[in-house]
Amino acid sequence: MELLNVQQEEKELLEALKEAIVEIDSERAKEIAKKIVNQKFDPLWAIKYSIAEAAKIVGNRFEDGEIYLPHLVMAGDIMEEVGAILEKNIPSEQIQRKKRIVIATVQGDVHSVGKNLVAVMLRAGGFEVHDLGVDVMSTTIIQKAKEINADMIALSSLLTTTMPYQKEVIDDLISMGIREKFKVMIGGGPVTREYAESIGADGYGKDAVEAVEEAKKLLG
Repeated sequence: MELLNVQQEEKELLEALKEAIVEIDSERAKEIAKKIVNQKFDPLWAIKYSIAEAAKIVGNRFEDGEIYLPHLVMAGDIMEEVGAILEKNIPSEQIQRKKRIVIATVQGDVHSVGKNLVAVMLRAGGFEVHDLGVDVMSTTIIQKAKEINADMIALSSLLTTTMPYQKEVIDDLISMGIREKFKVMIGGGPVTREYAESIGADGYGKDAVEAVEEAKKLLG
């Protein structure tokens, strides 16, 4: 994203905010966010550019093995803190409702690391994420999606024996007549895009970075 029609002082603050998040410097990031607000620069630029670009860089560094999960989680926390500072100063009519995603590892599967990583990256990407944990029954996942009026259901499976439960969620949505209400994205070690298509999923992410891009594509 290019910073077009942005004055030099504002551009420098936006770049500094991005760098502070990437460097996982919480205090500096919050200080810059407050400065952006105090100088009455458009906080939407900071969200759309600084936070979004930082999320991409951090995600890529994690995928390349340059940083590890704790760093990723800390960066995600900073993005949420900075976002909260900036959003307080955006007129309510300009704030779009965050797309809501219910995420869970399916029934019979207790693997959490991959799912947790995707949840962190989705939050950093601007989504409202409701993490139900691991070994979650299909009915529980669907009930939560209905309860919060979710836009997407994200399902993780790290075992070939539990992959059928990803299909079960989709089949249950169809039998309940509410399949069209939710986009369904799946992922996990043994899961492939071909499998996702074969069971009628809307999207697939082979890793956390791809999952965020897929969610943005599906939910606009």
